[in-house]
Amino acid sequence: MVLYCFGMKRTLRKSGTAGTGDPLFNQSVEKAFAILEAFGGERRALNLGEVAAAAGMTKSSAQRCTHTLERLGYLRRDVRVKRWVLTPRALSMAHAYLASHPLIEQATTHLIDLNQASGESVSLSEPDETDMVFIARFPSHRRFFIHMPIGRRLPMFCTASGRAYLSALPTAEVQKILRRSSIRQFTAQTLTEPGEILERIKSAREVGYAWSDQECYRGDVTIAAPVFGDDGLPVAAVNISAPTSRWSLEELRAKLSSVLLETARAASSGTASRMSA
Repeated sequence: MVLYCFGMKRTLRKSGTAGTGDPLFNQSVEKAFAILEAFGGERRALNLGEVAAAAGMTKSSAQRCTHTLERLGYLRRDVRVKRWVLTPRALSMAHAYLASHPLIEQATTHLIDLNQASGESVSLSEPDETDMVFIARFPSHRRFFIHMPIGRRLPMFCTASGRAYLSALPTAEVQKILRRSSIRQFTAQTLTEPGEILERIKSAREVGYAWSDQECYRGDVTIAAPVFGDDGLPVAAVNISAPTSRWSLEELRAKLSSVLLETARAASSGTASRMSA
């Protein structure tokens, strides 16, 4: 795949890079999280050398950290493949975050209504750096080929959710985020030219919602609208995702954009006060 960048290509978090000059920064904690973040996607099982390389540390340091994480129950040694894998305990931090998230509590009923009204998959995502992270999802009851687990990260620049969020920000802030983004050609239809991406975000700002036509996944069309806090700033995005076997982008926009916008407005009501409570 061809890679394009506004700025530096996004990589895994490396240990020893974040706390320079901070006397309270604990590098042991940083190393532990660097190892946990090394797993995921195709990196389901890693040997010690792969752990060290992915986390940016020496093998001896990685050995001490993996041993400690095993004793704490976050990693285990898979004897069949002779590699380290995550355990279910690794989900405990994510569960604590999701279970106490006021936006999910506020939006869930509206997301379910949208899921039933559209008949297609509905998701809620929030920003983290240059990505959108999925924090709630209600899949279509009809067959859909894309598996989108909670916690999946997708880049803002080529997703409807990301463009919806960006469309609610000042242009200068949008440009700053895009300069830090890695522009990756996921499919033949992924927009990679900065001017085209900015123009698509501008169009989303004008109509109130964004769209993506098979730019992350072939056969997937998506529309999304920003969710706002009481201060008028975007905090998340809600999207409808559908397969091209049932919908064209034009049909999705024409038939479901109005109910999408209604859902985003309902999810926005009281969001900031709930999140600050």
